[in-house]
This record gives sequence, C-alpha cells and structure tokens, in this order.
Amino acid sequence: MKKNILLTLFLAVFAVANASNALSAEKINKIIVDGNQRIETDTILSYMYVNAGDDFNAETSDRSLKRLFETGFFTDVYFEKSQDNLIVHVLENPIINRRFFEGNNRVEDKILEGEVILKPRAIYTRSKVQEDVSRIIDIYKQMGRFSVKVEPKVIQRPQNRVDIIYEIDEGETTYIRKINFIGNKHFSPSDLKDILMSKEERWYHFLSSNETYDAQRLDYDKEMLRRFYLKNGYADFEVKSAIAEITPEKDAFFITISINEGEKYKFAKASVVPQIEDLKNTDFSSYITFAEGDTYNADKVESSIQKITDYIGTLGYAFVDVYPDVDKDEQKRTIAITFKIKESEKVYVNRININGNVRTMDKVVRREMRISEGDAFNAAKIRKSRQDVQDLGFFEKVDIKPQRVVGEPDKTDVNVELEEKSTGSLSIGAGWSTQDGALLQSSIQERNLLGKGQTLTLSGTLATKKSDFDIGFVEPYFLDRKVKAGANLFVTSRDWQDESSYDLDSKGFSVHGTWDYGEELSHKLSYTLKQDKISNVDDDASTYIKEQEGESVLSSIGNDFSYDKRNSKLNPSEGYLLTLGVDLAGFGGDAKFVRTDVHGTKYYPVADDTVLKLHAGGGYIVGIGDDVGIAYRYNLGGNSLRGFEKSGISPRDNTTQDSIGGNWILYGGSELTFPIGFPDELGVSSKLFVDVGMIGEPDNMDATKVESSTKPRLSIGTGLLWKSPMGPINIDVAFPIIKEDFDKDEVLSVNFGTKF
Repeated sequence: MKKNILLTLFLAVFAVANASNALSAEKINKIIVDGNQRIETDTILSYMYVNAGDDFNAETSDRSLKRLFETGFFTDVYFEKSQDNLIVHVLENPIINRRFFEGNNRVEDKILEGEVILKPRAIYTRSKVQEDVSRIIDIYKQMGRFSVKVEPKVIQRPQNRVDIIYEIDEGETTYIRKINFIGNKHFSPSDLKDILMSKEERWYHFLSSNETYDAQRLDYDKEMLRRFYLKNGYADFEVKSAIAEITPEKDAFFITISINEGEKYKFAKASVVPQIEDLKNTDFSSYITFAEGDTYNADKVESSIQKITDYIGTLGYAFVDVYPDVDKDEQKRTIAITFKIKESEKVYVNRININGNVRTMDKVVRREMRISEGDAFNAAKIRKSRQDVQDLGFFEKVDIKPQRVVGEPDKTDVNVELEEKSTGSLSIGAGWSTQDGALLQSSIQERNLLGKGQTLTLSGTLATKKSDFDIGFVEPYFLDRKVKAGANLFVTSRDWQDESSYDLDSKGFSVHGTWDYGEELSHKLSYTLKQDKISNVDDDASTYIKEQEGESVLSSIGNDFSYDKRNSKLNPSEGYLLTLGVDLAGFGGDAKFVRTDVHGTKYYPVADDTVLKLHAGGGYIVGIGDDVGIAYRYNLGGNSLRGFEKSGISPRDNTTQDSIGGNWILYGGSELTFPIGFPDELGVSSKLFVDVGMIGEPDNMDATKVESSTKPRLSIGTGLLWKSPMGPINIDVAFPIIKEDFDKDEVLSVNFGTKF
C-alpha cells in the first residue's frame, strides 16, 4: 500500500515537471480563454504577463495565475497547453443576487447594510463574507453583546448567482460586573468609579449604555483619571495598565485598572515673564487663579493661561503665546510655574470656510464668528466663536482649525468643521404637582427653521387647575442685526377657585425684541395686548372679587434688563444674575398701571457639586387713575415661598378667606444643594433652604373687611431632587416658622413630570 502511494506521488511530480518544462519549451501562438461569462476576454488577457508570440515559462505562469486570482473575479483558474496554444480555464465567482439579515432584533437592517461590504450585484468571495461577519460582530460588541454569533448561509441561484443570508444570534448583553483599582491609596474605589464613564451593572442604569464594555470608553476613562489626579495635586500620576477580561461564558466583564498615584504637590510662588517689552511692567497677579501653598491643580494652570491670554488680547496683542515653564521640586514637593509670554508672528485671516452644514445656511454660522476675513488672527476670539456656534444648539460637533495659506506665511484660512444634529422635537409630557394637579404637556418645536436659525414653537398644557396654548416664533437676527425678535399668540385658563373663588381666562399676543450691550447685559422690549376674563365667581366670594367679574383689556409695554455673570445658564455654580423689569399698561385698554420688578441671584461653589444660592427680589405695582385689578396683583406662596400654599400669603377677605392679592412684595432666601451619597449618574441631590417674604395690601381696602399684614414670613425646609429617567422629581418639605393666623400652610409639595 505504501509503495503504491509513493509511486503515485512520484508520477504526479514527474508530470508537473514535464508540464512546466513543456510550458517553457515553446512560444505561444494563441491564447484562448475558456469559461468566462461576465468578464470580457480582453479584460482577462490584460491581467496576464504573456501575449501571443511570447515565451511562456513556469515563472510567467505563476505570476499570471497569481494576478488573475488577485482580481477577485474567479473561484478557480488553471492553464492548459494544446499544441502551440495556451488555454486559460476560468471559473467565475458568482454575483450577489440578494442579501438578507435574520435574527437581528436589536440592530436595524439599514445599520447592518451600511457596514457590510457585499452588496447586491457585487462579486461574491469567501474572504469578503468573512469580513462582513467580522463587521457585524463588531457592531454588536459596541452594544455590549460579546456573545453574538453570525453564520453566513449561501444559496445557489441560476446564472451563477447566489443569495446570502446572515443568520444572527444576538446573544445577551455583556455588562461590566466589577471595576477594580490597584495602587489607589488616597482615594477610595467609589470615588474613582464616580469619575469613570464606564459603570458597573446596576438596576438604575437601564436607560444607559455605559455599563457595557467599550475599549474607546476605557481609554477615555484613563484620561479622566489622569485629569482628576492632576486636579488634586498628584503631578506624577500615571495609569500603568487598564485590562478588561471577559468571563469564559462571555456574560460579564471584569476591568482592572492599575495606577501609580505618586506624591501630592503644592504650588510654589508663580511668576510671569513677558518677552514683550511693553508688558514687562504689567501686573498679572490678578489673572493667576491659584496662590502659593495651594494644592497643585492643572486646571488652574490652564485657566490662568486663558485669563492672561484674554487680558493681553484686550491690550491689542492678538498674536501671543503664553506657555507654562514647570519647575518641579521633588524634595519639597512643590511646583513653581513661570508663565512666559512670547509675541508670535502676525497672521491675518484669509478665508473662513464653513464645512459640514448640509441644512444650516452659511450666514447663520458666520454671524456668530467673532472674527472676519481680513482681521488679524486672534486665538481668544476663535475660542469664543466656537463656543457661540456650539451654543446655537444646531450642531453635534463644532471644530475650528486654522490652516496656513500655501506661499503666504502671513495669512491663514479658518476652517469651521460642523456636524449637524436634529433640531426638531416633539414631546409629550405627563406629571403632577401640588399647585396645578395632574397635567399633560405637549409641544412641537423647530429650532432651526428652514436652516435660517429661526425658532417655531407650538405648545400646550392641560392640567387640573390650568391650561395653556401658545404659538411662538423667534428670529435671532432681525433685519440682519443682532436683535432677537419674536411674537407669541396665547390662550390661557387658570382655576383660582380654591384661593380666590374665580376662574381667569386670557387670550392675546405679544411681540418682543432683545439686544445685547456687550457680553453680559441684555435689554428686552415687548408689547402685549390681551383680554382677561374673570368668570365663575362663587356666590359666596368676596365682594372685592365680585366687583371685578367680567372682561378687561390689557395693553402694555415692557422693558426688561438682565445682567448675567453666571458660569452656566443651565446649571450655574458660580457668578450672579440681576434682572430689572418695568411694565407700563394703559396704551388703550382698561388696565392702567406701572409695575416694577427686581431680582438678584448669587451662586457660591462651596465644594464639588455643592452650591450655595442666595437670592432676593421685590415688586411694586401702582394703578394709574384706578385701583389695580386682581388679575395683576402679587401673591406669595407655593414655589415662590415654600411652606405656604399658592397664594397662601396674601391679604384676605376676613369673611370668605378669598385671596385678593397685594400691591407690593419683598422676598428672598438661601438654598444649599449637595449630593447625598448616591452615584452621580443616578442624578439624586438634596437641599436645605430658608425662604422669607412679605406682602402689602391693595389700595383703598376697608381694613375692617380685610385681613392683612406686612410683617415678614419665614420658613425653613429640606428637599430632594431626582433627575429620574422619566423626568425630574422635586419633593420639598417646609415648615413655616414665622407666619400670621390667616396664612395657609403647605408642608409637603411634590412636582414631577416627564417628556417622551
């Protein structure tokens, strides 16, 4: 048996050698292609390294075969010598007829179709199928499904066509079960886990994907750890390794992060060394955000650089480079920072190129740029421009990069790279509050109408004690000037039966324009025309309310000034906000009065995620030729002074106890918000607050029929705020400490709602 096998192998080798010698022995008279159906003969011949009349040897044969296989057109290719002719036998790869995905419940077909290589009418190859399988698996791994299985099935069809079916077993989601730290001595594992974007599997993460493993997210986590330690003085910190291990069952990940914290450093004395002659006698100390002896903080070094750069820019130096020279003393564990200021070569803006805005018009972006073509390049203005464009809310990403103009070293192009996002929204909400009862909300909004940056809003609220309907339009650059103009049509209804025994219905419109005086100060001018109707007055209502039953028309002009120095409009933790409003009613209509309102809020960062808010305000309304109507008077209570019902602090009819409102108010308070130990991603915080307020009675009231007091009321309380996955939930428990006998208390107030 063994002898027969050896003999067969010998004969095969001998035959191949003779065939090779035969191929190289003669010239080729003619090349014949056999078996091709779709690929043209001339195309096949163009890939070969031999032509009719050439010698054809073993080397030429190998190179031609390899070249033909590399095209991806053929499943098999072989050569045959027939007399002086060379026959090229080919078997073409089939064409993809149709392609299907089965079993993909978590990923839509269109997502998979965008990732796979093989498309209908493409040439089928096994290697490309395997590439597609790998791509599909990668998509599922990004979703945390590491146990996914993909089995490609090929179904033969007539005319050398095939259907491909990718059978997908999605498997279960693979969560991060545990994150371990090695080398942390000064911070607990829970402290470090709060910093990471990757999270361990918890029940309250059901609307988040951060508890699934993602390699890119883990790289981001390493950077977040580095920033955290550099912020807290550990200048030598390093992440030694970050390893993610999956269980054999592929049902969980264990992440182990090994770190070296190093020693804690403090700031030594900082200095500024200008290399610009005119700045050598300038005092920069007020622009350095840290002091000698403070714990080292890399963020404060960066903020100091920014403040120094911005200040120098106001002096006319647009081209400066401020960089820190770091001198680390490992013995004393101090870091001395020398800020060196160097004037760079002057460069001017050649062109501003806007890229990536498919829907948004160029002018919407250009008008937010603080720099124009032909201006001197200014890095501070570029940073501010980027922030202003980002604040439009139209773009997922905004990146502004300078690019030198070839051949013109004193010029640079400014490329604004944008990635648009959806600006339309449809929301439906449900909730409940102690003030308004059960409520439903809905709104449709487009914040970038027709790509012009305009906002159109249609909203409505239906609640137990109120209803609202509003259509609003805003043009941010009216007449191509930085004036925000808008208009609103509205219909509202309020149930004041519990407080004052009447209903109030209003309908009308308003127009307004807002412009800025610099970065912080803005001015809004508005005109409102509306009809107010007091109806359904209870038979036992106060005579003061019965007298005002019926309709009245309000025609008023409003002036509102705002001075905003907060570090954030959404979640402020530092700075202050001052507002002043003056309304003048009487330009036609029935209501005639002057109303003035002032308010101020100051924010103090006490510690990380702990903020103290102080606020105070007041208002005064005076009738012109007549008393002020009840619909326009002030009331206190509810959200404006916790611990009391809505309108719980108000002059009252001493017989009916109906609230009749007052002509002036003063109020204020303090609130400390702080975390209470829950994970940050859960969004739970607590607060302690003190509210104080006082109110004056209306003019021309009979003191014997009205209960009122201008004495201050005071309440203290605590609260809980949960930014739940279904919407914010706000619970306040407040206790009146100073009050009058006729005031109405409300110890517990609850507000919650959602939009989806």
